[in-house]
Amino acid sequence: MSVKIQAVICDDHPLFREGVAAILRAEPDIEVVGQGASAQEAIRLARDLLPDLILLDIDMPGGGLSAIQAIATACPVTKIVMLTVSAEEDHVTTALKAGAHAYVLKGVTSRELIGIVRTVMAGESYVTPTLAASLLTQSTAAPTRQQPRADGFDELTERERQILERVASGLSNKEIGYQLGLTEKTVKHYMTNVLQKLQVRSRVGAALLAQRGGRN
Repeated sequence: MSVKIQAVICDDHPLFREGVAAILRAEPDIEVVGQGASAQEAIRLARDLLPDLILLDIDMPGGGLSAIQAIATACPVTKIVMLTVSAEEDHVTTALKAGAHAYVLKGVTSRELIGIVRTVMAGESYVTPTLAASLLTQSTAAPTRQQPRADGFDELTERERQILERVASGLSNKEIGYQLGLTEKTVKHYMTNVLQKLQVRSRVGAALLAQRGGRN
């Protein structure tokens, strides 16, 4: 039997917290090992349980942002996912700099949330694409850096387009490989080519350009 992903959920709204717990528990490889309603409880649960993953809200007592750095320092093996209604750019930037691995808005579907969890557990980072625009702009603002190339899509092969579409939907390399019948290593190789062609540094940047390209 494979080892289950151990998750902790911290949100001061019991109904929402229990709903997320039910979504995660429905997956055979995920186990909810603790729940909390404040930043203090989140830090204590992280230290006591050393979960694989902890989901934090920003607007809970003590502030979710204040818990990130404490958890990242005390429990570096724990992946931190912010699950919140706040779309403020400062919150996104602060959370990522403090050690969060993902920043997700509460409007996601249960399927999307599970996909994000698996993406993070596969070692990837995730930011809701609608929030990534300003971050991408900041990361490419310096004149010494390359600007992302929307016209780079013309250079993508059909396989690269297939993979990029799945990256934009939040799938991990492993999940993409399973869907397309490729090894995880091969998917990673394709994504390296995609990033170079689009002249972006991250999967988030590539996903954002993919969404923009889809609307043009």
